[in-house]
Amino acid sequence: MATLRAFPANEANSDTSAARVDMKFEIVVIPVSDVDRAKDFYTKLGWRLDADFDNGQDFRVIQFTPPGSGCSIIFGKNVTAAAPGSAKGLYLIVNDIEAARKDLLARGIQVSAAFHGANGVVVGQDEPYLFGSVRVSGPDPAHGSYRSFASFNDPDGNGWLLQEITTRLPGRIDSNTTNFASVSDLASALRRAEAAHGVHEKSLGHRDENWPAWYAEYMAREQNGQELPQ
Repeated sequence: MATLRAFPANEANSDTSAARVDMKFEIVVIPVSDVDRAKDFYTKLGWRLDADFDNGQDFRVIQFTPPGSGCSIIFGKNVTAAAPGSAKGLYLIVNDIEAARKDLLARGIQVSAAFHGANGVVVGQDEPYLFGSVRVSGPDPAHGSYRSFASFNDPDGNGWLLQEITTRLPGRIDSNTTNFASVSDLASALRRAEAAHGVHEKSLGHRDENWPAWYAEYMAREQNGQELPQ
């Protein structure tokens, strides 16, 4: 299996003498051929409709935001010169690939079965995704973060992929903050902490009265890719 290397912040190319300016990636423009059809599709996904501005002549812009996401999509009339359906490899990060699939299927969305990579074999005949063009049926057997996927398309063929991530690689989260994008993400983190804490209490041989602090440390370390408490 290929090794994923995390690059710490001090390896990034930056001018440390200049003040840092936050750059929040918030919008992806999706090229569509039929604006109302696309609006119906993304409404069906259950995404939040943020805007639908139409000047009644030659311009229209619609914005949707997936649940728990800090990034939104925009599509409309005269908002991009890209060919409809040409947006590929749009990733939606989830903490439970099968739960995400079930939600989409319940909404009437055609979504692929879960799949994973072929142990480093990346050249194949399947539709490309992050780890190449070989899709092995089923989620990653070890349920490793970043390893399980599913895919679906919008009516124009713009390609979306679900990717399951439960633990981030080191350096992927600001070490000074611990954030959860949604109530679902927080609940999942609490469940993982609860399971790990159960093992911790067994090793202690008694109830841990300081379990809230243990939970907090576990969840912060997990999100920041640090060694987990035992």
